[in-house]
Amino acid sequence: MSIGMDRRALLLGAAAAGLTLWAGDARAALFASRRIAVTVRGTGRDVLLIPGLASGPGIWNRVLAALPGYRFHLVHVRGFAGLASDANGGGPLIQPLADEIARYVASAGLKRPAVVGHSMGGTLALMLALKGRAGRVMVVDMLPAGAAMVGGTASGLGFLADQLSGYLTGTVAGRRYLAQMVAQAPGAKGSDPDVIANALRDLANIDLGPQLSRLSAPLEVVYAVGSDPQQAAAITRRFRAAYAGAKGAVLKSVGPSGHMVMADQPARFHALLRDFLRG
Repeated sequence: MSIGMDRRALLLGAAAAGLTLWAGDARAALFASRRIAVTVRGTGRDVLLIPGLASGPGIWNRVLAALPGYRFHLVHVRGFAGLASDANGGGPLIQPLADEIARYVASAGLKRPAVVGHSMGGTLALMLALKGRAGRVMVVDMLPAGAAMVGGTASGLGFLADQLSGYLTGTVAGRRYLAQMVAQAPGAKGSDPDVIANALRDLANIDLGPQLSRLSAPLEVVYAVGSDPQQAAAITRRFRAAYAGAKGAVLKSVGPSGHMVMADQPARFHALLRDFLRG
């Protein structure tokens, strides 16, 4: 593909092929993936934004408006929030997603960008950092072990999660129950129940805690606390213990807030993110 190709023709061709297009340094390049789609907004320093389970890039809309001056790369996992599942419809999910996001970073020529991930996206952000693909990482309301978010461990809940995934995707009653969960969960509209079940299975089996000592990128963890002081203190202890292995990690609570910190406390979250990106 020559650099002199007509820009309009390139844009139309990318749209027709369902590919993602970005431009910079007087050149254009295409990235195609059966697992993720990526759109780019703004100009400036590169920042990857990765949403959580069943969510799409729309969760970051307020961030884009509040923090101009950055080139945001919005990751959309196929099977979530209206995208067809494609390769994410069966088999392992989380590790292939991390590998594919790392491939995007390399293909786009990004030099260790800042990476922000919410919930499941936080797991993916940590995995990207462990691959050496992130310059700095912000994890939003996620522990290194997915099972710990519900008070369990990967060794204790992993087998159960495998069985639950089979029930949710392999039985009529399970699929009906999962469809009801999707219909009722905020932001999950248009998400594929099979992909959600695969993600839950993988997250319950992942524990990145033992690998945190290998992180070289600066890490900031933003976590939600409620209005009850005792409960907030307990959550703080749990997060600090979980991330103790990450040397120099900065942990900051936001409350009162539910899991969707960026929606429940947008002003506070934007201030934290602004400081993080400036760092």
